[in-house]
Amino acid sequence: MSDAGIAARLKQLRLPAIAAPMFLVSSPELVVACCRAGIVGSFPAPNLRTSEELGAWMAQITAGVQKPSHGEWPVAPWALNMVTHSTSPRLPSDLEQVAEHRPPIVITALGSPKPVIPTVHGYGGLVFADVISEEFARKAADAGADGLVLVCSGAGGHTGNLSPLVFVERVRRFFDGHIVLAGAINTGDAILAAQVLGADYAYLGTAFIPAEESLAQDEYRQMLIDCGPTDLMVTRAFTGARASMLVPSMLRKGLDPAEVEFKVAKFNFTGRQNETVKPWSGIWGAGQGVGRIERVEPAADIIDRLAAEYAAARRRTAELCA
Repeated sequence: MSDAGIAARLKQLRLPAIAAPMFLVSSPELVVACCRAGIVGSFPAPNLRTSEELGAWMAQITAGVQKPSHGEWPVAPWALNMVTHSTSPRLPSDLEQVAEHRPPIVITALGSPKPVIPTVHGYGGLVFADVISEEFARKAADAGADGLVLVCSGAGGHTGNLSPLVFVERVRRFFDGHIVLAGAINTGDAILAAQVLGADYAYLGTAFIPAEESLAQDEYRQMLIDCGPTDLMVTRAFTGARASMLVPSMLRKGLDPAEVEFKVAKFNFTGRQNETVKPWSGIWGAGQGVGRIERVEPAADIIDRLAAEYAAARRRTAELCA
C-alpha cells in the first residue's frame, strides 16, 4: 500500500487517536484490539529481546488485523515504535524485519527518523517522529518525517515540558504534515481539544495500561486506579531522560522519592541490553490523565467510552460555536 493509501486509512479512523507504544505494556493483542476498535494500535520494538522475536510479533499483528472490526468502522492501520538512538545496536536487524513485515506506520523515538525513512518509504509506509522540542521537530521535519508526535508536559513515561497550547502552534508554523499530540490525553474531550489546537490525532498511553489485553501487572493496574496526577514525579533517574513515573511504585521498591527526583541515570534506551542493571525495573510510568482510570476492562470498552465522550464534546462545541 502507498503512503497515500495509509494516509487515506487514517482519515477513516473511528476516532482520531493512536494508542501510544508503551514499554513492557503494549502487546500484540492490545495492538490488534485497538485497530479492530477503530484507532491506531502500536507497540515499541524494545518490548522484544531480539529482532527475530520482533518479527514474530509483527506477523501476529498482521494476521490479527485481517479479522473484521468490532463495528461498522474500518480496521485501523497499526504502528511500530523504534528507538533510533546511538545506543541501539539492534537497529539494522530490526530494520530487516520492518522491510519484511511492513508496518504501515513506524514511529521513531530518541533519535533522528532518517535511518528508517528509506526502508519504510520503500514499501509505502509512513514515518512519524516522536519529539519533545521545537528544535527536534524541525530536525525531524527536515529529515523527511511524514508526521510528528509532539510529546508535551503531562505525558507518561518519557515526557516533554512544553504546553500543548504552545507546541502545536509553534510546529504548525513550519510543518504541514501529520501532527499527533501527546500529554495527559485520557478522554474523548481531550481528543477533540487536540484537534482544535491544530493536531490531527491524539496520543493516548496511560488510558490503555489497564486494558485487559496489556502486559501490565495487576498491581500496576490497581495503582493506576488508586492514583491521581499528584502521585507522579518527573525524573531522569531511571533512563537518563525526563520520565513521568508513579511515586507509589518507587516507594514499593524501597526508594526515597526525594533522593530519586534529581538523580540522572546513564543514557540507555535499549531496555533489555544489560539484564543485570535494570534501574527502571518495577518503576511504573503514567501521564497526568491517570486520575480518570476507574477499572480494568477490554480495550474495545475503553475506546467505546472515548468515542461517546468525543461525540458529546463535538455536540457541545457545535453549540458553543453557534
